[in-house]
Amino acid sequence: MDKTVPDLATAVADIQDGMTLMIGGFGGSGAPIELIHALIDRFRGTGSPTGLTVINNNAGNGRIGIAAMIDAGMIAKMICSFPRSADPRAFTEKYHTGQIGLELVPQGTLAERIRAAGAGIPAFYTPTSFGTDLAEGKPVAEFEGRMYVQERWLKADAALIKAELADTMGNLTYRKAARNFSPLMAAAARVTIVQASTIVLPDGIDAEQVITPGIFVDRIVQVADAQQEEALMRAGVAYA
Repeated sequence: MDKTVPDLATAVADIQDGMTLMIGGFGGSGAPIELIHALIDRFRGTGSPTGLTVINNNAGNGRIGIAAMIDAGMIAKMICSFPRSADPRAFTEKYHTGQIGLELVPQGTLAERIRAAGAGIPAFYTPTSFGTDLAEGKPVAEFEGRMYVQERWLKADAALIKAELADTMGNLTYRKAARNFSPLMAAAARVTIVQASTIVLPDGIDAEQVITPGIFVDRIVQVADAQQEEALMRAGVAYA
C-alpha cells in the first residue's frame, strides 16, 4: 500500500479541534518543523485546529515550531518534561496568563507512558516522583520494600514525526539522535504522519535497518531539505 501524499497540507488536513497530538523531537533533533508549520498554515486559513493537547519533550523554542503553535493559540495544554528551553517565551507568556495548561512528566516516565500505549499496557509502576507533587492523587504501591507510583499510558489521536528514510509502505529509519521519541509515538498514535527526507520503493530499505515498521505509519510526505530548529533560531526566524 502506497502511503505517500503529495504535499504537507494534505498530510495534516484531518487534524481536528481538541485532538491530542504527539510531536517527535528532542529539542530540535528530529522535530518535524515543516509538518508543524503546515498545521499552523491550516489554522490561519480555517481557524482550526485549536484546543490541542500536545505531547512533546519540551514546550517549544523561540517563535517557530511548537512555540509558533502556542503563539497562534492552537494549544490548550502541553504534556512535556522541559517547559523551560533555551527560549521558552511563547509557553511562558501563555502559561503565566492562564492561556495554556501544563502536565509536567519526568522524561523517562514520559517515554515509558508513550511506549506503554503502543504496547497496549494501560498502566505501570515507577519509583520516579514518589513523595513529590507530581505523584499527588496517583495510586501508589510497595514492591520489595520500595514505594512506586502508578502512571497511565499516553495515547494520541495523531503523531507528527520526522524520518530520514521511508519507503512507500511506511517503513522508517531515522538519523542518529533524531530517532528519540518518534518510534514510540508512531506506535502510540491512532494516525501517524511522517515527513521524510527521502522516500524509496518498498525494496529500498534493508529490512534489518527498519526502526519503525510500516504498520504504524499512515501518511508520508517527502521534505528533502528539512529545516533545523536551531538554525532557524540563530537566524531569528519567527513563523508568524
